[in-house]
Amino acid sequence: MTVNPYPLHPECPDLRRLADNPAEALLRAEADIVAAENAAEADRYRRLEEVEEAQQDGRGVTRRTFVAGAAATATALATAQFVTTSASFAATKTGTLIHVFLYGGLDGLSLVAPADDPVLAKARPDLLLGNDSLALGRGFKLTSAFAPLEKWLKAGQLGFVPAVSDPRLSRSHFQAADACNLGGLPGETGGRGWLDSLVDTLGKGTAFRSVGIGSTLPRSLVGVNGAISLNSVGELRLNGDDKYRAATEKAIRGLFTGINHPVEESVIEGMGALATAQKLAAKPYTAAAGVKYEGVGNAFQQLAQLIKGGANVRVATVGMGGYDTHENQGTSQGGQLWRRLNELANAMAAFFTDLGDRASDVTIMVSSEFGRRVGSNGGGTDHGHGGVVTVLSGRKLAGSLLGAWNGLDKLDSGDVPEYNNMFNVYGSVAQGRFGLTAAQVDKVFPRQKFTPIKMYA
Repeated sequence: MTVNPYPLHPECPDLRRLADNPAEALLRAEADIVAAENAAEADRYRRLEEVEEAQQDGRGVTRRTFVAGAAATATALATAQFVTTSASFAATKTGTLIHVFLYGGLDGLSLVAPADDPVLAKARPDLLLGNDSLALGRGFKLTSAFAPLEKWLKAGQLGFVPAVSDPRLSRSHFQAADACNLGGLPGETGGRGWLDSLVDTLGKGTAFRSVGIGSTLPRSLVGVNGAISLNSVGELRLNGDDKYRAATEKAIRGLFTGINHPVEESVIEGMGALATAQKLAAKPYTAAAGVKYEGVGNAFQQLAQLIKGGANVRVATVGMGGYDTHENQGTSQGGQLWRRLNELANAMAAFFTDLGDRASDVTIMVSSEFGRRVGSNGGGTDHGHGGVVTVLSGRKLAGSLLGAWNGLDKLDSGDVPEYNNMFNVYGSVAQGRFGLTAAQVDKVFPRQKFTPIKMYA
């Protein structure tokens, strides 16, 4: 049996000439109908001009009603990811904050640790940082896996905040990651991500102002601002047949232009985003000399392409898994955790090198859902608290070891104590990047009274 591809319009052969698929054909047909209706209404108002002013009763040439149906639904789906808030807040500094989330629970003491600490020597003799470690301030040392970032360490642009946690975090991956990305518990935030709340404070921008690199949008960007989720810049395009794409874009613009509705601005931004993405993807991306992106670096390459292409990215996210190291953890070169951290360090180094002068306006913050136990389990570490937040910034930082540290003499049930609240760290990084007030940061993290931590010189 042959199935009619246009079951709603079996007697409309003209519709088939508009496109090879029903969604695009209906959309374009609706656009033509609306255009004709607008022309007729404009003519009617011109004839009434001598009798009354159209503006007196709120009527205008651009007044339009939306027609319910398959085409309207297709249009809404095609443009939904570009919808952004129309609210505007106080002006903030320009720049980009990139939140890298390490899923699995990073063992912070395998990234940075107090040198020659007797508590560590006793609790984890098999997981101590080696002699190839890099020196940090305040008696700490850094894993050699981060050697690719030594240039920025020496320049004062790479820093680490130890003993980071929050009382609301459990040892459950799901619960802790959820709280970290929301900026609190779901009931406190309404399920809205902290980066989406931050976007409100930053004010209006392009459709690329909040971007998640990956196939799914992270919880930190979920909210009202219509963040874009993508694996690559080139994939950002309208669905449908290539030969009809220009006509479809024209139809969408026609349907959503001059409608005196907030969605008009969103669609204009969205179509602009499509044009920007396709322009950037029109030719292969060429990184700066000597830069090579591998592994998680491919996500950073997409951000470099957007930032260097003028897309005005304000907040972005990158996710990286493989940090749930219950066994075969290792700390030296070739170990499982060392390899993951080295891949991340290489990616961040490539990204900042590729950005060149533009790196001065970029800050990368790396965190995980929790730290791990101080003691080794005989090959790895179990879920704990007191993790580490890494900051790589185009601005000079206040030091290579940031925040409070009061030693490991009194552990918290076998964990690194919370000396630095996670959301104070997040807020302080954002505050320094964008020049926010404490009151603005308070709005980003509900139920959290913001206490700033000195991050920048």
